Amino acid sequence: MNDYSVEATGLTKYFGDFKAVDRVSLTVPTGSIYGVLGPNGAGKTTSLRMTLGIIDPDEGSSRLFGDQRPQAVRHRIGYLPEERGLYPGMKAREAIAFMGALRGLDWSEGRRRAATFMTELGLERVIDEKVRKMSKGMAQMIQLIGSIVHAPDLIVLDEPFSGLDPVNQERLEMLVRRERDRGATILFSTHVMAHAERLCDRLAIIARSQRRFEGTVDDARALLPMQVRYTPRADADPGAIAALLPAGAEMRGDSWFFPIEDADVEPLLARITGSGLGVAGLSITRPALHDAFVHIVRQVDASFEADASNDAVEEALA
Repeated sequence: MNDYSVEATGLTKYFGDFKAVDRVSLTVPTGSIYGVLGPNGAGKTTSLRMTLGIIDPDEGSSRLFGDQRPQAVRHRIGYLPEERGLYPGMKAREAIAFMGALRGLDWSEGRRRAATFMTELGLERVIDEKVRKMSKGMAQMIQLIGSIVHAPDLIVLDEPFSGLDPVNQERLEMLVRRERDRGATILFSTHVMAHAERLCDRLAIIARSQRRFEGTVDDARALLPMQVRYTPRADADPGAIAALLPAGAEMRGDSWFFPIEDADVEPLLARITGSGLGVAGLSITRPALHDAFVHIVRQVDASFEADASNDAVEEALA
C-alpha cells in the first residue's frame, strides 16, 4: 500500500491573467482525514479538481495512489463536488445506485447498499422518495451517499457541510469517521473550522491562492500562545498584581488577561502561589483552530496589502 493516497506538487492554475492557485502542494497520508481550509475564493476547489485530474494544472503534477494518471484510478475515488446535482425524477435509492453504477458497482448491490446507508443515517423514510420532493440538505445527503456507495479508497468532499442542518452535519461527521475506520482516505475542503478541528488528522490552510500552513490541528493552534485569565483575591493590591504579571497584562472587570508561552506556565504558577495575592480564579486555554486560521489569513492579507501599497508607490515614482 502506498503511504500517501494523494501527492500533489506545485499545482498552479491561471484563469486568464488571474492566478487562482499558486504552487500548492498537498500530501495526504493513506487512511487519514485531511482538511483543506481557506476563505471563500482562496483556491480550494480548483486545487482539489487539479488533484483529481478534472482540470489540468498549468504547472505542477498530481499522483493518486502513486499513479500519475488520475483517470486511471477513478474507480477507486468517490467525489462530492461543490456543485450538487441529482436527477430530480429519480427516487433516492435509485439515484444512489446509479452513482455507484458509474463507478462499476452492480445495480442491485448499489440499491441494497443505498438502503443500508440511509437506514443507518436515519434517512429510511425517504428511501423511495423522489429527489424533487426533498429539501436541499436531504438531497445533498443522498448525493454524498452516492459518492461513497462503491466503497472507494479515496473520498474527496468539496464543502460537504455547506447547506446541512446541525443534525445532518453530525451524521456526516459520523460517516466520515466510519469511512476512515474502514480504511478510506478522506480529503475535504471547508471554511468552517469546527468540523476541521473535530475531524482532521492533518490539514492545509490556503489563503490568496497559496498554501500557508500544513500540519496537525495542534500544530496550528500552537502558532499562537495560550491565554491566561487570572482573578486574584478581592483585597489584593492592584500594584503588586501588575508587578507580578507579564508586561501587557490587561485588567477587564475583576480579572487579568494575558498570553503565555508553554515554557512560562510553571514559573508563573510558582510566582502567583508564592505572592500571597491569592487565587480566586485561574484558567489557561489553548487558542482554537479558528483563532489560528484567522491569525494566518490576517497575516497573509496584511502582507498582500503592504506589497500592493509599495507597488503603487513605486509606480507613482516611476
